[in-house]
Amino acid sequence: MTTMQPGKILIVDDDVDVLRAARLLLKRHFEQVDFEKNPQKIPYLVTNFDYDVILLDMNFTRDLSSGKEGFEWLDRILDIKPDTAVVLFTAYGDVEMAVRAIKSGAVDFVLKPWENEKLLATIQSAYNKRAAKLDKPPVVHNTGNLIVGNSPAMQAVFDTVSRVAATDANVLILGENGTGKDMLARHIHQQSHRSGKPIVSVDLGAISETLFESELFGHVKGAFTDAREDRAGRFEEAAGGTIFLDEIGNISIPFQAKLLTVLQNRSVTKVGSNKSIPIDVRLICATNRNIQQQAAQHLFRQDLLYRINTIEIHLPPLRERREDIVPLAEHFLQLYREKYKRPVNSLHESLIQQLEKYEWPGNIRELQHAMERAVILSQGKSLQAKDVFVKNNAAQDQQMDTGYNLEEMERNIITQAMKKCNGNITEAAKELGLSRAALYRRLEKYNI
Repeated sequence: MTTMQPGKILIVDDDVDVLRAARLLLKRHFEQVDFEKNPQKIPYLVTNFDYDVILLDMNFTRDLSSGKEGFEWLDRILDIKPDTAVVLFTAYGDVEMAVRAIKSGAVDFVLKPWENEKLLATIQSAYNKRAAKLDKPPVVHNTGNLIVGNSPAMQAVFDTVSRVAATDANVLILGENGTGKDMLARHIHQQSHRSGKPIVSVDLGAISETLFESELFGHVKGAFTDAREDRAGRFEEAAGGTIFLDEIGNISIPFQAKLLTVLQNRSVTKVGSNKSIPIDVRLICATNRNIQQQAAQHLFRQDLLYRINTIEIHLPPLRERREDIVPLAEHFLQLYREKYKRPVNSLHESLIQQLEKYEWPGNIRELQHAMERAVILSQGKSLQAKDVFVKNNAAQDQQMDTGYNLEEMERNIITQAMKKCNGNITEAAKELGLSRAALYRRLEKYNI
């Protein structure tokens, strides 16, 4: 059951489908979520309503891709109410635009189509930044319990977690893409004495080197052009709680040195300042890389590795915990049948056999994606093997003994739907039983 969190959110976008998709997601988590398609109403809304976070599109009808309107409206919002947390989002972003957005006063930048968990984490982080300024209590994003597993491999993980969660020991989570490293980090946080404080997630692989120090350590007013006020970094936002540094194996040697200094001194120094600020956080890191090998090849600092892996947890791939595949599939079945109001309520025996047989190279993320699509497209009350494992051609028939290429199947289905609908996004989304936002995500994923 999702816990409703404090916070008033405003979404401004001229695409009604985007508004509905974003509001549908956010209203399950925040007490008030309003939306507006006409940006001309922004001054009235900002003046008369105390919004904590504004999710602002950068490109409206007269400005298709430059982001100029978004920056203009960002300035208007901050002129009217400087403490408002503004998150910019667009389908036409790049690193340069992200840097400009942060320097112009936005607290973050989100690309369309968004990933739900990342958007929720971004909005939570933006709320917490404003809450810190106004001395409000932070919100804690609860993703629910996706740490499902009765296999010996997962029981070993749970045993380790039970022994280390209550301590402040630094934890390094290792595992392939899609194994649920972020969920395990949240599980550890929820079991710790810091659970009443926020867990702040940072995807280090997605932060450009230009923004690294500002994002993690913060900056002071005037530190660079457009730095119009002091800004807390992610370490400060996590005060009293947990900071989760995902993809830590991706950062360069110079920034590894800066991070090591912060961890050793237990303090941060904002960009443009000489004053150090003490930090009280629990550190959890994760990577899908062979970080020990990186250290041996001098691509990752050995002293930083010693610092972050007081406790090391290996999260096994699904092929090494096959006993958990069906329970996970049943969990996703219930999740998506409720979300999409579908009649399907069970897994057919033929599907169970195929689920356990398939290798799942994308791990839990692939399984979740496959179950979501199957629930949406299914027409009966019991999911069949053909609902999840759709055979499209002879080449895929030859994969029967080793599994199915689900992503390729989905790509083909979406391509066919787009051709049938002559590229009309709305019609293709209806044909596939998806929202426009969901279809946009898949079009970007498969570069269609």
